[in-house]
Amino acid sequence: MKRSSQILIILCLILLLAPTSSTAQRKQKILIDTIDNALDVSYYLNNLHGFLPIISPITEPAVGYGAAVAGLFFISKKTDGKEFTMPDVVGAAGGITSNKTWFAGAGYAGFWKGDRIRYRGAFGYGDIKLKYYGTGNGYLDKHPAKFNLNSYFLLQQAIFRIGKSRFMLGGKYQLMKTAAVFFEESDIPWVDPVDLELVNSGVGLIAEYENFNNIFSPSKGLRFNLTYDQFLKILGSDKDFGKFTFFLHYYQPIIKNAWTAGFRIESQLATGNSPFYMMPFVYLRGVPAMRYQGEFTALVETEQEVTFTRRWSIVGFGGYGKAYESLEKMDENSSPWNAGAGFRYLIARLFGLKMGLDIARGPEQWAVYVVIGTAWIK
Repeated sequence: MKRSSQILIILCLILLLAPTSSTAQRKQKILIDTIDNALDVSYYLNNLHGFLPIISPITEPAVGYGAAVAGLFFISKKTDGKEFTMPDVVGAAGGITSNKTWFAGAGYAGFWKGDRIRYRGAFGYGDIKLKYYGTGNGYLDKHPAKFNLNSYFLLQQAIFRIGKSRFMLGGKYQLMKTAAVFFEESDIPWVDPVDLELVNSGVGLIAEYENFNNIFSPSKGLRFNLTYDQFLKILGSDKDFGKFTFFLHYYQPIIKNAWTAGFRIESQLATGNSPFYMMPFVYLRGVPAMRYQGEFTALVETEQEVTFTRRWSIVGFGGYGKAYESLEKMDENSSPWNAGAGFRYLIARLFGLKMGLDIARGPEQWAVYVVIGTAWIK
């Protein structure tokens, strides 16, 4: 669920309900590119306005397959008409999955002062059914405990560009009121009883560098992010704890317009006495969320994309991760991996945006993912 606010920004690209022609522009088909007469939503994106209903699949293996329904309203900006300017987006969304997980919320994504300020705000509620595998290779690894997580959340975030550079600094505030209920056992010895009902209130510091050639589906460039979140009793939290998060995503063309290599490095470190459901976990396609948790996690992944027509390309990917129970017990760890393949279609040529489908295999299971933009969106 942590990607919901980012995905909200680009869900507008699923436009199956849009009309196929415009009365005002009789010669311009809204969903057809005049260059090659292929399906394309560039024209529609370049004339965003008003309200748009959308439907998006949910494919996270930890909660099962499902669907999300959203309504988005675009706040257009004055431009010179020479290039696309990302509009601010206000939206509300809700979804449900096959294991009866459901959520509802609303958000606002703002790109202000010529993209010198990026704002994100969201609030909502989730009733999420998951499995807890613990942080080691013990009993829970083979016999996970099923639990229900009921959570209200609020997010306020803003990052600011440093001059005209690619560097950005900012911060965020998070508030969550969460209750966890285990289905099979009333007393779970691996979980601090305090964690079963908590208010988590904290602030975060964000440092980022990004020089992608495309914010939707990059094929060249680097994005580096370092974030520290600290939850504090003085802000109303029931616990003092924190988390360092680092990621680096790098794309390099090997053969221009034919082969692009992507590389991903990510790591998380928990500080203090984190609730069990907020401990770091390895996130790879084909590996369910929270399956491999620990005080410290790290992973590497590569994605190779080969383009064989103007619109179509295929991807292959693979990765490897580590989840360490604690920094004092680095020898006690689990090592998930993933491998898979998929395809991409250039759905908006003017903006270089692609969408597609991935099939991934992890240590225990197969999974299918619908991808809009990049699979590594954050």
